[in-house]
Order: sequence, then C-alpha cells, then structure tokens
Amino acid sequence: MAMLKLRSAFILGVVFSILSISQCIDDKCAACNAIAEELEIGLAKEKPRNNLDMRHRLNSKGQREGKVIDYRVSELRVVDLLDGLCDKMQDYTLQKTDSTRQLWIKMPNWDNNLTINKQEARANSKDISTYCGRLLEKTEDELTELMKKGLVEAGDVSKVLCQDLSKHCSSTRDSQQPDEEL
Repeated sequence: MAMLKLRSAFILGVVFSILSISQCIDDKCAACNAIAEELEIGLAKEKPRNNLDMRHRLNSKGQREGKVIDYRVSELRVVDLLDGLCDKMQDYTLQKTDSTRQLWIKMPNWDNNLTINKQEARANSKDISTYCGRLLEKTEDELTELMKKGLVEAGDVSKVLCQDLSKHCSSTRDSQQPDEEL
C-alpha cells in the first residue's frame, strides 16, 4: 500500500514537471523587460500624492501622536504600483520580429489583425501573466525595499528587475541566464 502511494506521488510529480516545463517562457529576459516596461508605464502615470498621516492617537494633552510618512517611500505606493501588474500583462503577446527573435508587445485592441492567430496570442498572454506572478513572487520583497528607498524610478526598472534581482538578463547583453528557472 505504501509502495502504491509512493509510486502515485512519483507519477504525479513527473506529470506536473512535464506540464510546468511546457508552459515555460522561452526568453525570460524579453518577458521580464515587458513586465518592467508595464511597471515603467505605472511609474510614469503616477500622480503626486499627499504624505500618509499616521497620527491617529491622541496623547494625554489632546495632541496627535504617530508619524507622517512620505508617500514616495511608503508601502502603499508599492502596493498601488504592483497590484494588478500581472493582470495588465494579459494585454501582451508574442510577435515574431525576424526568424530568430520574438518580442513581447502590448495589444491595446485584441480585435486588430494579428500576424498570429488569436488563440495562440491568448495563450501567450496567459503565459506571460503567469510568468509575471512567478517573477513578482520571487523578487517582490527586494523590489519593495528598493522602491521604498527610492532606488527604483522610471527609466531603471528593467535594470533593477531583470538584471539585478531576477538575473534573467545579463548586464552586457539582453539574453537570459541559462541557470535561472522561474
């Protein structure tokens, strides 16, 4: 009985591994750069916000106690920027640029004429959205801390996210690192 359970667990593990490999993003650097581009769009659209007033308690003299936090270095700002990021990636699909390269592009209107069929485009958009979730799960803590310190601003998201944190792109060229797996 124990041997049967062990064999079933092994078979399930093999099947799960095969399925997860088949849904893998081929060019992690290009996919990471597309995610960074979408985060850049969020940073560019960001409107100035007031500081967060966390002075909710009153002391014995009736004066408010607590601190005022600059929105630019707050956890709320990070949540505002990252929340829904992977859902936005469903607007992206792969487009072949030449015989050897593919590029992740944003499709503002899925009704436009695509060079690939819509079913394939939807599958690609689901793949990058899933990849985005895995990427953020792996890098979110470090990315959050860097954003709170003001070290991630518009223009350098790709370098921070794709080179420094995930290591999917090398600093000398835009290619994936073969030893990294997401």
